Amino acid sequence: MSDEAISLSSARGRWIVAATVLGSSLAMLDATVVNIALPAIGRDLGSGVTGLQWTVSGYTLTLASLILLGGSLGDRMGRRRVAVWGTVWFASASVLCGLAPNIEVLIAARLLQGVGAALLTPGSLALISASIKAEDRGAAIGLWSGLGGVASAIGPLLGGWLVDAVGWRSVFLINIPLAVVVVVVAAKHVPESRDPHVSGRLDVPGALTVAAALGLLTYGLIESHTPALVLGVVAIAVFVLIERRSHDPLVPPSLFASRVFLAANLVTFTVYAALGGVFFLLVLQLQFAVGYSPIAAGVATLPITALMLLLSARAGRIAGRIGPRIPMTVGPLLSALGLLLMLRVGPGSSYATDILPAVLVFGLGLSTLVAPLTAAVLGAVSTDRAGIASGVNNAVARTSQLLAVAALPALAGIAGSDYSAPDVFSDGFHSAMLICAGLLVLGAAIAAVLIRGPGDEASNCPPHCDMGSPPIGRRTDPN
Repeated sequence: MSDEAISLSSARGRWIVAATVLGSSLAMLDATVVNIALPAIGRDLGSGVTGLQWTVSGYTLTLASLILLGGSLGDRMGRRRVAVWGTVWFASASVLCGLAPNIEVLIAARLLQGVGAALLTPGSLALISASIKAEDRGAAIGLWSGLGGVASAIGPLLGGWLVDAVGWRSVFLINIPLAVVVVVVAAKHVPESRDPHVSGRLDVPGALTVAAALGLLTYGLIESHTPALVLGVVAIAVFVLIERRSHDPLVPPSLFASRVFLAANLVTFTVYAALGGVFFLLVLQLQFAVGYSPIAAGVATLPITALMLLLSARAGRIAGRIGPRIPMTVGPLLSALGLLLMLRVGPGSSYATDILPAVLVFGLGLSTLVAPLTAAVLGAVSTDRAGIASGVNNAVARTSQLLAVAALPALAGIAGSDYSAPDVFSDGFHSAMLICAGLLVLGAAIAAVLIRGPGDEASNCPPHCDMGSPPIGRRTDPN
């Protein structure tokens, strides 16, 4: 903990919130603006679909592999210190991305960028919780979530404008001034904090094993390399054994003794795999097949974020009254319906009659799902384990998105330079949306069967759970 608790109404309290919002938004904005820039990157660097997959997956790979280790480092060495290290690392890698002469250098820089994000991302909420007075903490988390949502909303618009007006390299170089602000504000206004209860060693063997496993699986899926896939599955099994035997595991196996926690993470894995595929391919479809400019593609997807900003809090309150089962069942089904409507998106599509209805229904489903899913994850464990529960769920979401982007194009028949043939790419996009809709239906089925109502959850919770504990707020970020 920090030496003093700070009032949110003070200038320093507001600076703390500003620094944490800007820091976490760096990593979040990068995902949205880079997706918008992918077609321009492919054209300029002469890359096919595989290179674009690696551009997205390289960043997600290192972020998903190391985000739990980054959180553990912050707890031990100081959350502000690790967050500043991550910001500087992220900015340096962004420079390499912006100057990349070819797709291979860009992919390597994206891998490095993900390492910085894994150091930067975990500490945001922990710094607020450790620094802000208890009575102001809820309001501070609300500000962090709301302002982060605004950053998420402007991401596609900003990315599209930068690509159109300046070029794709600017979507990486824009990180530099933002990072400078984060470092200066953090150094001047954010107090250092550590977890006074943390003990034991870092689970470096676990972190290295899961990184190797995800790397092998990603390579195997993107490059259709069966031996790598087999080795990746073996490495996952080794990781499970390491975590079961470790005194200080990255992923405590005891968390999964709660059926609700296990079910919520299974839903997370299936649903976020679908989301990863949709957000990767939709902006490509809008530009390659429909013929939109980058900024038009960004604007076209804004209704999804707008609906989440407007409705997620309401969905969370409803789930608090009736339990998460119904929202976690209905939400994925609505989103699946939105993806079926996206089968109408292709060459010659009208925004008003083809694209807008699809993104509205899809966004309505996400708005129904995400907050109750977060509440289910955090409500399934005792309050002192909420941080690690949230971190594990975040890692599960990132991992599923990583694997989806790696696997989906090949499963849908998209390869090579298919983006130069709008009809071919569009056929692949439609196949991918059917696969993603199937994943969402599977997530809904898991929620319907394994998530129970408020009266039943407590009976399924092991002795360490506290189902009456209020969930801790977390940004509803589908990207």
